[in-house]
Amino acid sequence: MTDQNKSIGVEQIMEMLPHRYPFLLVDKVLDYEAGQWIKAIKNVTFNEPQFQGHFPNHPVMPGVMVIEAMAQAAGVLTQLSRDGLANDALFYLVKVDKAKFTQIVVPGDQVEFECHIKKVIKNMTLYQCKASVAGKVVAKAELLCAEKSK
Repeated sequence: MTDQNKSIGVEQIMEMLPHRYPFLLVDKVLDYEAGQWIKAIKNVTFNEPQFQGHFPNHPVMPGVMVIEAMAQAAGVLTQLSRDGLANDALFYLVKVDKAKFTQIVVPGDQVEFECHIKKVIKNMTLYQCKASVAGKVVAKAELLCAEKSK
C-alpha cells in the first residue's frame, strides 16, 4: 500500500472507461500505484439484470462478469498510469489465461479486485488479477489487454 490513499469515485471512473450501466462493473478505486497495481471494488446487488436469469432462485454473479470487472479495473489502472486520459483509444480484453473460480459471488457481496501489471509489450499489457470477498479469493486470472485507436 502507499502512504497516501488515492481513492477514486464512480464519476471519475466513468471518465476513464466507456462502460455504462448495467455494464460498468467498478464502483470505486480504493488505492493504486500508477504503472504497478490497483485495488477497486464492486458492490453486488440483487437488482442487477444478470440475476433475472442466473439463476432465478439462486442468484450467482456469472464468472465472466467477474473477469470483465477485473478487466475494467485493469483498464482504470492503465488510464491512471498515463500522463493524461486516452480518450482517443479503447482497451480490449484479448486473452484470459489461468482463470480459476474458487467461490461464488452473490448479491450482498462486496468484491475487491486487485490487478498488478506484469508486463507491457507495445500496445498490450499483461495483468495478474484476483477478486476477493471478505478477504477470501473468489477468482483469479491473467488478463491480456490491447489498446487500439478509435
